[in-house]
Amino acid sequence: MDKKVVLITGCSSGIGLSLAVRLASNPDKTFKVYATMRNLAKKERLLECVKGLHKGTLDILQMDVTDRQSILDARDRVVEKRVDILVCNAGVGLMGPLELQSLDSMRQILEVNLLGTIQTIQAFLPGMKAQGHGRILVTGSTGGLHGLPFNEVYCASKFAIEGACESLAVLLLHFNIHVSLIECGPVNTDFLVNLQKADLGDTTLQQVDTHTLGLYEKYLQHCDSVFQNAAQDTEDIVKVFLDAIQSPSPAFRYFTSGVVPPLTQLKITEPDGSLCIHAMSKIIFSAEEK
Repeated sequence: MDKKVVLITGCSSGIGLSLAVRLASNPDKTFKVYATMRNLAKKERLLECVKGLHKGTLDILQMDVTDRQSILDARDRVVEKRVDILVCNAGVGLMGPLELQSLDSMRQILEVNLLGTIQTIQAFLPGMKAQGHGRILVTGSTGGLHGLPFNEVYCASKFAIEGACESLAVLLLHFNIHVSLIECGPVNTDFLVNLQKADLGDTTLQQVDTHTLGLYEKYLQHCDSVFQNAAQDTEDIVKVFLDAIQSPSPAFRYFTSGVVPPLTQLKITEPDGSLCIHAMSKIIFSAEEK
């Protein structure tokens, strides 16, 4: 039986690396994994994780999701000339008061998170249509389901991905291609290390009014608390990806915590949005609300 061919973006660390390791190390050799990353200098970490477990099941390719030619070159290096499962995982974050965000920084977030994902799907979609089957899995975020203060551009990119994937999912049912979003909350990965963030000591924050600065400090404290108490490990996320990959009839959304986040549920039951906005404010800025 032929291996299922999987191509994953953003494999230098975090979820992408862990998923590539798990699939390539499958004892039944069910999968042939093409793990892609923008900078191949970072591939040693992935190779160290798989060690001798990946003979014939893993190739590492250079691929920059913001560069269309790079995507096409990676696609053309897939030996099997097909991809059964495409995992769009590459993503970056941007945190801080909106007034401080440069146009270049905002463009980068949209280039990677939104256009990078769409460009990648564009490149592989014709092949999936021609072969009459396929799976597209996209790493989503609860930041694509409800807004997070000081993450306006990041959330905009993730909200947009929700719309793009939902639109595609409706169409691609007619091609036996399933689209799934894996909705992640806080995860212990290098995402935070690579996050573009205004730290409290940054001189740029001197440009911001004191009220906003105080709220930003509370938000950073909230983030520290959430990551200490509620962040999931990448292996927890990988299990959810495996559920989606192995399901004969995959769902459109998978929540990595196993439940619909309460604020997302509130948006559905109270669609005018007011309760959700006030609830989020209370959760994050509770000391301010008192």
